[in-house]
Amino acid sequence: MRALVTGAAGFIGSHLCEHLLAGGDSVVGVDAMTDYYDPLRKERNLAGLLGRERFGFVRGDLLELPLEPLLAEAEVVYHLAGQPGVRGSWGEQFAVYLERNVQATQCLLEAARTAPPRRFVYASSSSVYGDAESYPVTETLRPRPLSPYGVTKLAAEHLCELYRTCHGIPTVSLRLFSVYGPRQRPDMAFARLVPAAFSGEPFPLHGDGEQTRDFTYVRDVVTAMRRAALCDWTGVANVGGSGRAVSMNQVIAIVSELAAPVRLLRTPEQDGDVRHTSADTSVARRAFGYRPTVGIREGLAAMVRAEREERWARARAEPAPRAAVPG
Repeated sequence: MRALVTGAAGFIGSHLCEHLLAGGDSVVGVDAMTDYYDPLRKERNLAGLLGRERFGFVRGDLLELPLEPLLAEAEVVYHLAGQPGVRGSWGEQFAVYLERNVQATQCLLEAARTAPPRRFVYASSSSVYGDAESYPVTETLRPRPLSPYGVTKLAAEHLCELYRTCHGIPTVSLRLFSVYGPRQRPDMAFARLVPAAFSGEPFPLHGDGEQTRDFTYVRDVVTAMRRAALCDWTGVANVGGSGRAVSMNQVIAIVSELAAPVRLLRTPEQDGDVRHTSADTSVARRAFGYRPTVGIREGLAAMVRAEREERWARARAEPAPRAAVPG
């Protein structure tokens, strides 16, 4: 199919583009290349895509680009663009989150009214649940986000549902649970933990380490997205890992075994961080056959391999030290 992927240069977006191309789809990627983190990382994410057959890239902001021509050529829209991060969403930066998570989604949905795609897949977040009333969480639980970021992701979800029910745009909102894997954003825990194991630098651990997450490997996430686009179902679904929550202390122990012992710098808990997450994925399983296949140890091993290979590549690229000149 012909796919439009917003946020194509990001962590999940670049993996999704690769997955779609491998499945035979044609892809147009869009990304504003914002500076939430170093844009050079995003350029590296794109390096394996640019120049490939059936892939095109458009650099620009969804609030400024002419969207109708892009949507007219797309059979499926995967909307991953947005401002990430729980901790950065407080205070003055909230205006940026409103613009990039809510307004940009509304502009894309409005443009889709003139040429509705076969499916509009929105990357939502488990952050909409906050500290849930029970676990594992089901989609029928009342959302109680604990951060402004979670509020904006929930607002964009509501927009998708509004345009689905009022204007017939076939939207699917996938609530993603703690996605990890190679190329993870540098502000995320695993992207800091794995390099810390290699470098010996202390890893800041917020709280007691007993907070748990339903970690979901990126390959399972992008597989779920394409499956959702290919089926006839619409609505809201959880996309989580094994359903068995894993603590940060357990993750640190695994990385220490796979790479090297991790030194810890213990810090206070952070505002907006939920204590536990755990997904009931029954809806996704029934709707589009979602079944995660990558366990936490296998996924962390992939991140460790990627970090080791990147360090080897950097070492080979560094110029050799000059020999001392006698006398």
